[in-house]
Amino acid sequence: MNTDRFALRHIGPRKADLASMLETIGVESIDQLVYETVPENIRLQQDLQLDPAMSEYEFLSHIKKLGDKNKQFRSYIGLGYNAPITPAVIQRNILENPGWYTAYTPYQAEIAQGRLEALLNFQTMITDLTGMELANASLLDESTAAAEAMTLLFSVRERAQKKDKVVKFFVDQDSLPQTKELLKTRAIPLGIELVEGNPQEMDMNDGYYAILLQYPGASGNVVDYTAFAKKCQENNIRIAVSADILSLVLLEAPGHWGRRCGCGNNATFWNTTRLWWTSRGLLCYTRRI
Repeated sequence: MNTDRFALRHIGPRKADLASMLETIGVESIDQLVYETVPENIRLQQDLQLDPAMSEYEFLSHIKKLGDKNKQFRSYIGLGYNAPITPAVIQRNILENPGWYTAYTPYQAEIAQGRLEALLNFQTMITDLTGMELANASLLDESTAAAEAMTLLFSVRERAQKKDKVVKFFVDQDSLPQTKELLKTRAIPLGIELVEGNPQEMDMNDGYYAILLQYPGASGNVVDYTAFAKKCQENNIRIAVSADILSLVLLEAPGHWGRRCGCGNNATFWNTTRLWWTSRGLLCYTRRI
């Protein structure tokens, strides 16, 4: 047998390799390995009842018929869950561009490199829209990103704030409900005290280390927080802003307020079912932290 054949070098293990591997770990067969590895109480007691295998063409036709049974309705839930329209130029040049995901050979990592390049382009766009110096991407969602902002700002409190046990975090009452719930969950083990209310009525002297603003608010309200942000800075209260990124095409970039940290939801920019990594939350921050 020609062991230098491409298939043998890339598709394995071969029978001789398998025997050597089983001998090394001290079992006689794959079945014995499975029985000794998987607990008996979770193993199936009978064979799987599988339908006959399909060819690729048959499966594509089958899945299309199943998909045609779906009924699509307009969503009115809002609150960060929107049904955007994907521009054809985005779909063709990003979603369907094989340059992002096609590898030259089976073992090379062009798909990873393509995703890294796409993420870099995405993060560059985010810094432009938010007015921030740095941005990362691919957090789970906006709520998770807001929780990361809360814990980040908690970790970088001034030494005097830590000494005085300043643990209050103000939450804009117009924040998304799912964000509020996740903040509560993440705040408990860290000992962070959440206070919800109207930012304009916030007592700056009540021992807050940071505040989360929703921009625009869950009610659709848009507020100019420039003067408010200045007061927060004067009182050593760091600001995190949870923004809908698409809205920043028209609204003033929160980074221009002098904010320290921000997060957002980019779902409105893309069809979230097609481009999962750009529909996730993001966390932006400046070097001033």
